[in-house]
Amino acid sequence: MLQLVISDSQPVHGIDPAGEYGAWTGYRIPQERAGWHPLVREFYDYWVSAAPAGQLPGRQHIRPEEVPGFLSRMFMLDIVRDPLRYRYRLCGTELVRSLGREVTRLWLDEAHPQLLENPESRERFRFMVETGRPTWRKGTPLWARHPDHRSLETCIVPLAGDGMTVDKLLGFCVFFDSQGRVI
Repeated sequence: MLQLVISDSQPVHGIDPAGEYGAWTGYRIPQERAGWHPLVREFYDYWVSAAPAGQLPGRQHIRPEEVPGFLSRMFMLDIVRDPLRYRYRLCGTELVRSLGREVTRLWLDEAHPQLLENPESRERFRFMVETGRPTWRKGTPLWARHPDHRSLETCIVPLAGDGMTVDKLLGFCVFFDSQGRVI
């Protein structure tokens, strides 16, 4: 049986990536996360702690009252298969402010048409759905955002109601201005 990995040190029973995912092929969360923004690191650590032994956490394991300081920077996507698509279940107020509009209940590709032309984004989401692995990225926002938001740090983690089959993605974003200050 293959292993699914929450982090390099925490294997989870499941399916290992076999496909090609562009820049995300073979991606793993780094062991050393000292360079991550503290809120992003705390979000990731919370997700790891919410996972039942040998499984991915599901939405039922995420307790909003345990992470109230995260909510304005979080988003959740429902996974729809055949064809694979993503729909915003929720989008925190800081993200709505950055995007300039409410996107809850919109399809991801409708909310962000750039997704269709951006293989890095498409493959990142498919990688997480098919492998059950989280991702982290720091850099220029790839989609429309508030002009003061010059860079971001984001961690997106898979959720699986049954512990195995990814049915939601939960993301957390921190935005930075041109001086590198958190917005």
